[in-house]
Amino acid sequence: MSLAVERVTPQPVPPGARQHMVRMRDGVLLATDVYGTGTGASTGAGTEPAPTVLVRLPYDKNSRYVFFEKIAARFTARGYVMVVQDVRGKFRSQGETLGWTGEVDDGYDTIEWVTRQPWSNGIVGMFGDSYYGFTQWSAVVGQHPALRAIVPRVTCTHNGPGVASYDTGSGRQPLWLEGADYQAHVWIDNDGYEFTADLTKRPLIDAYEEAFAAIGKRSAGFDLVVAGIPLPPYNGPHPYDARPVPVLHCVGWFDNLGIAHMRDYTELARRPGWAAVQYLVADTIDHENYFLENAPVSPGADHLADEAALDAMLDTYTGPALEFFDVFLKGAAGPDSLPRVRWKLGHADWRTSTAWPPPEASALDLFLTRPAAATGPVPGGLLAAAPASEPEAVEWRYDPDDLVPSATADTFMVLRNHPDERSTADRDDVLVFTGPARDTPLDLAGPVHAVLHVESTAPTFDVFVRLLDLAPDGTARLIVRGCAQADAAGEREIALGHTGYRLRPGHRLALMIAGSDFPNHLPNSGSHENPWLTVAPKASLQKLRTGSVHPSRLRLTVLPDTSTGGDPR
Repeated sequence: MSLAVERVTPQPVPPGARQHMVRMRDGVLLATDVYGTGTGASTGAGTEPAPTVLVRLPYDKNSRYVFFEKIAARFTARGYVMVVQDVRGKFRSQGETLGWTGEVDDGYDTIEWVTRQPWSNGIVGMFGDSYYGFTQWSAVVGQHPALRAIVPRVTCTHNGPGVASYDTGSGRQPLWLEGADYQAHVWIDNDGYEFTADLTKRPLIDAYEEAFAAIGKRSAGFDLVVAGIPLPPYNGPHPYDARPVPVLHCVGWFDNLGIAHMRDYTELARRPGWAAVQYLVADTIDHENYFLENAPVSPGADHLADEAALDAMLDTYTGPALEFFDVFLKGAAGPDSLPRVRWKLGHADWRTSTAWPPPEASALDLFLTRPAAATGPVPGGLLAAAPASEPEAVEWRYDPDDLVPSATADTFMVLRNHPDERSTADRDDVLVFTGPARDTPLDLAGPVHAVLHVESTAPTFDVFVRLLDLAPDGTARLIVRGCAQADAAGEREIALGHTGYRLRPGHRLALMIAGSDFPNHLPNSGSHENPWLTVAPKASLQKLRTGSVHPSRLRLTVLPDTSTGGDPR
């Protein structure tokens, strides 16, 4: 039976927008919708020239998935013109289909076109999620003088077409199969393609060769991933080295790009020019804007299916950007009117701070002890305040024929189902270490790292780490996660991301360590063979060392516990 493939074509331009084909410097025309100029149903921006908010995306500017008809209504009602464009090679736009290339010049040329329109007052901001956060950073590289502010959401500066993982600062990463799969669905030609690859095939590349044969075309971006060939995403300086513009980072604590996005924030905080103009809003959301407080999501709260839920979500989605643009595009208030950091403490409340992490936060190390019990079911080993004085070790296996399952096949919407990971934590091929049940809340507020002393019988191996909230009813749900790939024994510091999260009384921390995470990540070949091409990946044994000489530990950033005089332990 042949693979079923559904082609996704452009949706109609809504009546409130007028589409233009905007010419780039090489003659390619990009499909561009304009809302709020008095030429369509949306006239909130009036007839006087107004500031423009530009969005450049690859997901069909007119699809319900990106909901820009509804978003534009909110922006035009506030007095902005909104311009939404299909990037080069996608949907109604002309040109070659290859993501993470060409966006610097196309962004500059589009901004230049905007400033020449009679409805433009010459001031432009940019807004949007994920890839359309990347197009904002590309426009920053272009350094058009009309670009005055950006609002990148759940995104990062580092992705590129030949990269199947995102930069976390933890060194080499396991190959992100979910990211490669995205390339195969989105970046083939102007349209999108829905299919379910048969990931049981070996070599694994055959699952995608079957799809490309059924479609009759290939994804150049996917082929670069398989070949391990990165292309430079910017034909100019890196955004860090470009002229600073005011930036509002909108981060999700459960976003699968959250580690990389917060790396951008922390790197820019070290650069005085950028530090002076960057702001942070961090919410308890995932990449698709599901909220922790609604997880797992009921049908009535699912904005991908329910219109009322979508309207409620969009108020939160657009509110910070509108407030930010009112300051930096309109001058309606001074920059001091905006808090530098606004963040949500999961299971608690919204807070503000002068910096991130909050100045009152401090590091707390919990050491991995009693490793002999870690391969047993929960509670496993112990997270303790001090390491054992004597050296200890425990082995766990990597079996490519019995891979550790990912919590969810789609980490872009991890909170939609917010799965219970207890059954995975109880497996005998993962390690788990738990802390004692809390008498008082433990508030996490900042970066989380796992510092592990690991080795393997294989020449290359992967380490996947998940920090879970173990509830009194025995369920275990994600707080943060991270991974690294190694080719030698030694200490590995693995970034698990930043978070704002309250571990409530009666709950325990559980740290889970595994050698695979499938299908989110490509199984390691266990050799130097390309894992895409291997027919028989090799099993291996991994070893974790603990004790005072090899102090494997979980490093948290926590707020003072006011009920205990400030000691959070």
